[in-house]
Parts: sequence; C-alpha cells; structure tokens
Amino acid sequence: MEEAPRDDATLLLARTRAIPAEDTAQWEIPADPSAVSKAREWATRQLTRWGLDELHFATELIVSELVTNAIRYGRPPSQLRLIRHNVLVCEVTDSSSSQPRLQRARTTDEGGRGLFIIAQLAARWGCRHGQNGKTIWSEQLID
Repeated sequence: MEEAPRDDATLLLARTRAIPAEDTAQWEIPADPSAVSKAREWATRQLTRWGLDELHFATELIVSELVTNAIRYGRPPSQLRLIRHNVLVCEVTDSSSSQPRLQRARTTDEGGRGLFIIAQLAARWGCRHGQNGKTIWSEQLID
C-alpha cells in the first residue's frame, strides 16, 4: 500500500499599517508625581492640535490614572504616547513587568479605582509585555 504524500505547508499573511509621524506624539515621564499634571497638559495640547477637543475630559482622566500608576508602581524610564488612527490610543510604558489588576474598590478605600475608571471611559484597554517592561493602553472612539 502506497503512503499518501505528506504536505506540510504554512501560509503567513501580515498587513502592516504605518502610522504617519504627525499622528503620534510621545513624552518621557519623569519619576515625579508632579509629572502627572504636565502629562495631562501635554495630552490636551496634542488633542487640540488634532482637533479632538471632545476627548479632552476622558483623556485627561485616562492619562492621569496611567501616569500615576507608572510613577507609583512602575520603574523608570516611563513614556506617554498618543496615537491618532481610527481611534485615539493612549499608552504608558514603564520598565516594570508587574501585571496591573482591575479592582473594585470599597467605598472606604482611598485608591484602587484607576483601571476601573479607565475601563469605564475607554472602548478597550489592556496591557502588553515587552522585553523591557510593559505598556498599558486604552482606546477611545473618535467621532
């Protein structure tokens, strides 16, 4: 009996979408709590340049929470990046590999609401780990 030929083939398709430089903005974040207000200012200035004024409030809250967490729980260097594509992506990268956790804070807790707030304001959010740390990201819909 003749054995059927073995056909091991793999097809990999990849589509990359280069984002124009004018649709990204990034800033280094000093390991200082006063950097949180500066990060909000940077973000709102960039949103104004992009004509996304309607996203100021939510983005300020998201940036505040992500940058605060990077300063408190992450390790320098940290970076804030905004990407305008079909959605507005806000990313904060730090050098720690610790996994953030979504919590439900009790009414008496003073903290623990950051990722919960982000989850309420963003269409999607998540964390990706890289060789030198992690990036927490959120996506907001652009009208």
